[in-house]
Amino acid sequence: MNYKKVLKSKGSRAAVLKLLSFIPDVPMLKLQYKIKLSRPLDFENPKRFSEKLQWYKVNYRNPLMHKCVDKYRVREYVKEKNLEDTLVKLYAKYPSISDVDWDSLPDKFVIKTTNGGGGLNVVVCNDKSKLDIAELNEKLKCKKKKSRYGGREWAYYGLEAGIIVEELLENEENPESGVNDYKIFCYNGNAKYIVVDTDRYIGHKRNFYDREWNNLHVLSDCPECDREIEKPQNFDKMLEIAEKLSEGFPYVRVDLYNIGGKIYFGELTFYPWSGYVQYTPDEWDFKFGEDFELIKY
Repeated sequence: MNYKKVLKSKGSRAAVLKLLSFIPDVPMLKLQYKIKLSRPLDFENPKRFSEKLQWYKVNYRNPLMHKCVDKYRVREYVKEKNLEDTLVKLYAKYPSISDVDWDSLPDKFVIKTTNGGGGLNVVVCNDKSKLDIAELNEKLKCKKKKSRYGGREWAYYGLEAGIIVEELLENEENPESGVNDYKIFCYNGNAKYIVVDTDRYIGHKRNFYDREWNNLHVLSDCPECDREIEKPQNFDKMLEIAEKLSEGFPYVRVDLYNIGGKIYFGELTFYPWSGYVQYTPDEWDFKFGEDFELIKY
């Protein structure tokens, strides 16, 4: 069932989820999983990566996760790991979008809500003079994440609202395509798979690699890149950073950027794509889940 054809606007889908917020987590996750992936969710004995992520939402509730998904507070976590040199330059932090001092900001920047997830609450500004402030105010309204909304992603529940403005990282060789985003799957502090998102602004593509930089040719909800992506400089250092940041978590995806060998921290994601992705070949849904140890917290 293509639910997006039935409910075409994000607003209408959000309204339905709000109406269904009274449904307990497990039945709701089973319903969403069935609708989005056209198969039942085995919540009691999960084997697939997509299934384990649903289990993770309900059964692993380490309070440190709140800090790690907060776009502002995670900077403190990175500093505690002695990785401050990987942080993107922070221009400002504001209580809400209406408090932003636009005149004080440079011409280019990235602005985002501190308690948002999934890239929906992020705006890349390449030219401040062309910004539609009214539209931006609507997109980045600061709201606390409510329990039982959306994908029931516990780590985001109750985060304090806020706005941060950071330096815009650029691909100097090909500015239109944006910088590559390296999303590293880590299990108990061990980095195993690397997902590379490329051409974000000119036809988003995605490749999957192992630690030896072998292309796994896995398809997800994004087309595979039509060219081989070079292994980044200081790749071993990237894995080392990812493993340091992921210590102590059964699973977390560590997102990094690498520009000419300079490594930048992006974010930590505990429920990538909310666990609702069909991988092709299907066997990879099981392989990505093999090292995912289910631990209650």
